[in-house]
Parts: sequence; C-alpha cells; structure tokens
Amino acid sequence: MVREVSAPALSALVVDRPLRSGQQINARGRDLVVMAMVNPGAEVMSDGHIHIYAPLRGKAIAGAKGDAQARIFTQSLVAELISIAGIYKTLETGLPADVRSNRATEILVDKSVCITWLIFFIEVNCTF
Repeated sequence: MVREVSAPALSALVVDRPLRSGQQINARGRDLVVMAMVNPGAEVMSDGHIHIYAPLRGKAIAGAKGDAQARIFTQSLVAELISIAGIYKTLETGLPADVRSNRATEILVDKSVCITWLIFFIEVNCTF
C-alpha cells in the first residue's frame, strides 16, 4: 500500500534589509514578510500574501500565480504599483487620498483592487 504524504508548506520568506531601486525579491510558493522599506524602483513579489512593516514606495505583487485571496499589508502606502492576482493599481491611476501614506491593506474585490485602512487594536498589560 502506498500512502501519499503532502509536502510541508513553505514558511514565509523574511527580508530584514531595505530594498533599493532595481532590487527584486520573489517568494515563490509562499508568503513574503519585509521588515524594512521597499524603495521606489524596488519590487517584491509573492505567490501568497505580502506583509511590509515599513513604507511601501516601490512595487508589490501578491498572488503572483493567480491567488485572488492574497493580500498586501503595509505600514505606509506610497506604492508605485500594487497588484493582486494580475489586477493592478498604479500611482498614476491614483491611490485613495485617505489611505495614502497610512497603514493599509489591499484585497481583490470583483476584479478590482480595493484599498482600505489597516487599523491595529493592541492591548498591552504589563506588570513589572
């Protein structure tokens, strides 16, 4: 008897350095976490979600292989281009003023990239 065993899922690719113009990062088959700024002219791409814990000023392409459920999360949205599953928005086509330079998440809704505020609710109970 042959038993099929699924391959373990790849963990997220974590990048902890700023990305400069001309640099590209591609997280094939997994999510991407960027801990530093994505500068203009830099590009981050993932088959899954993209999390950027710094300003996004370059290009971000989530769901590169067509995953319409993929999302982009960023601390400061000033992107040249954002794309989910091949549907994109550019700086030229206009990013909503109310989310520009703010925490934002991008999702695909009815074949259109929808950009919304990303609000964090953090409760910290510290006792020393």
